[in-house]
Amino acid sequence: MKVLLYTEGEKLFSKSGLGKAIKHQMRALEYEGIEYTTNVKDDYDIVHINYYGPKSYALAKKAHKKGKKVVYHAHSTEEDFRNSFIFSKQIAPLFKKWIIKCYSLGDVIITPTPYSKRLLEGYGISKKIYAISNGIELDKFKKEKELRDQFRKKYNIKEDEKVIIGVGLYIERKGILDFVELAKRLPEYKFIWFGYSPLSASPKKIREAVTTKRDNLLFAGYVEQKKIVEAMNGCDLYLFPTLEETEGIPIIEACACKTPSLIRDIPVFSEWLEDGVNTYKAKDIDEFEKKIKMILNKELPYLGEKAYKVAEERDIQKIGKQLHQVYTEVMKNS
Repeated sequence: MKVLLYTEGEKLFSKSGLGKAIKHQMRALEYEGIEYTTNVKDDYDIVHINYYGPKSYALAKKAHKKGKKVVYHAHSTEEDFRNSFIFSKQIAPLFKKWIIKCYSLGDVIITPTPYSKRLLEGYGISKKIYAISNGIELDKFKKEKELRDQFRKKYNIKEDEKVIIGVGLYIERKGILDFVELAKRLPEYKFIWFGYSPLSASPKKIREAVTTKRDNLLFAGYVEQKKIVEAMNGCDLYLFPTLEETEGIPIIEACACKTPSLIRDIPVFSEWLEDGVNTYKAKDIDEFEKKIKMILNKELPYLGEKAYKVAEERDIQKIGKQLHQVYTEVMKNS
């Protein structure tokens, strides 16, 4: 069995969650000893498609004609497409029709969570859908004082200063507007946002938010994964005010580093992240403000050890076994 891992425009997504997911797939298959290629000219038995572009659609059609099996990975939904870039809300219905057309070319579909699986089923897609996490390279994430020191030294943070970090593209859906507003409301804490996307594709309110000048607010741009590990160790709180996700890899990374976290109370997190058990949740900005203070003042218990179990369940070695099972079932149905 040989798998073609295909991601149209891979370089464009290398700095996004999709880019991480693709790297995780490669490592997962390596752990399982599954032969794979990223070269469309190579021979293969299964093509595992990670995007919904026209080249991906054409490849899926071509693969079927050759008698190959198609596994379509549904990383995106209409719901998480909305409020991403300029005009995304207006074209979301058309986007939905297109991804249904693409995903339906899969002999089976993989999507990151039970929540996104339910959304796709609600679209009327009849193909079998598996909920498999994007996973995390658990061995690359750890809690270490040395990493904390490196982070705080780089950003000139005093030991007694409280630091809150966010991770994501410059898009409204990631909750960046609330992140900036909270920095304004809580000047006693330092806020640092990691991640980048071209502001030319962003609405005016996002451009204004990202260019906000405040002593306690920093947009650090894109950084490599090892720097995110340092940030997760060096911060006092990981804040994830996202409005919609199909999973959200950074919260798994926070769990792996046993970092205190505060996330928005939205459906995608309901079945695997529990308020007051392995994370804390807030429904609106006022509740975010209140709980930030309580967490940083240690008025709420530390949940890091239980959070780590969430990451353990999503280690890519386990994800590799789940992917292997899907590939095997697909081949059996040839």
